[in-house]
Amino acid sequence: MTHRFAAVDLGASSGRVVVGTFTEGKLDLDVVHRFPNEPVRAGGTLHWDILGLYRGVLDGLKKAGPVDSIGIDSWAVDYGFLDADGMLLGNPVHYRDARTDGVAARVRDLYDVNGLQTLPFNTVYQLVAAAGTRQYAAARTMLLVPDLLAYWLTGEIGAEYTNASTTGLLDVRTGDWAWPLIGELGLRAELFPPIRRPGDVIGRFEGTPVVAVGSHDTASAVVAVPAQDTDFAYVSSGTWSLVGLELDTPVLSDSSRAANFTNEGGVDGTVRYLRNVMGLWPLQECMREWGSPDIAELLRAAEREPALRYVVDLDDPVFLPPGDMTGRLREAAGLPGEAGPATVTRCILDSLALAQRRAVRQARELAGTSPAVVHLVGGGARNELLCRLTADATGLPVLAGPVEATAIGNLLVQARAAGVVPGGLDAMRALVRQTQQIVRYEPRGDDDLWRAAAARVGR
Repeated sequence: MTHRFAAVDLGASSGRVVVGTFTEGKLDLDVVHRFPNEPVRAGGTLHWDILGLYRGVLDGLKKAGPVDSIGIDSWAVDYGFLDADGMLLGNPVHYRDARTDGVAARVRDLYDVNGLQTLPFNTVYQLVAAAGTRQYAAARTMLLVPDLLAYWLTGEIGAEYTNASTTGLLDVRTGDWAWPLIGELGLRAELFPPIRRPGDVIGRFEGTPVVAVGSHDTASAVVAVPAQDTDFAYVSSGTWSLVGLELDTPVLSDSSRAANFTNEGGVDGTVRYLRNVMGLWPLQECMREWGSPDIAELLRAAEREPALRYVVDLDDPVFLPPGDMTGRLREAAGLPGEAGPATVTRCILDSLALAQRRAVRQARELAGTSPAVVHLVGGGARNELLCRLTADATGLPVLAGPVEATAIGNLLVQARAAGVVPGGLDAMRALVRQTQQIVRYEPRGDDDLWRAAAARVGR
């Protein structure tokens, strides 16, 4: 019997609707619709075009045709407010907006409650920044982006667990909202809707069930890591690189806090123990500034550049905002004036591999594990140079793929909820191994060279 499911997968620069067809142990993917996700600056504030995204979702679901269910995932932390009539109070603000600058410094350390790394754009800091505004006063409900879209499809209000765990306002031990912390910060408890779990049926859209998945895109991506056992590290590689381990319990030590590691909720009660690394965002920004050159030619040219000649600390917040990325990289790396796109690209990819090396090694030490392999999933799995550099930098084999990990993880949770895929994460990952292309890269680098590069950036 054949079953079809639709995954709505929203990234920071584009969205798509992917139909997954399950037939006798096989999974086939069809990207039926792609649409841009372009933020808009209005009145000095950077917003998401949420109605444009919703239009893209509706168009994609129409192209998908009849499906057994629908699931939605997106980036984390950003939200919309609903008023007492359930109407949206303004476009959600983009996490790269400057409104949270300096807010985290005014809030006490929250690691003992939420287990999250301190990032300036975490939802908790966005809400603290918004408190006192007229929009906040008029709000009656806060919905994270996937939950907002699901609300428009079904009329049902809720907060999916994996994405709620990124807000900084979920108790890492109980898996529920951290009500004492919410009160301590002076935030209104009624804003926070009931928690739902991956696999729960949210409601129906034109008769089709809408199912909660790992609605934080990384949670869905980790479901699709094609691991054969628990002894692995992962890199979910895209605009951000999410680098870490899958654990059964959170790591809340002082060392973990100092290293800025996060404990986010995963599917089936797992913990995504990871660090955010700047990822391919600097390269995406540079390519935009360069007029979008051919990526394959650019990577071939970058591969011919000397290794580790120029490196930067990609965790430096100077690389977070958009605009003049090439200039900031030139200054930070000491690039000569004649350095062209190939040199800048090699600087970015060497620096990204170096940052991923650091995160994998720190995660291993802090969690007391010994991963034997790094699974690199997501769009970065297409980047052969990045995969090779990551293997060299970490000293571990890199298994690259699937590229469509987020959509696959979304689809697998839906399929399991429908009884099409039985079992737990092991069974879902076995299906990924059987149906998706995985490329292996063996480490070939000189560790002394990578250690020296790490010392140059103070890491």
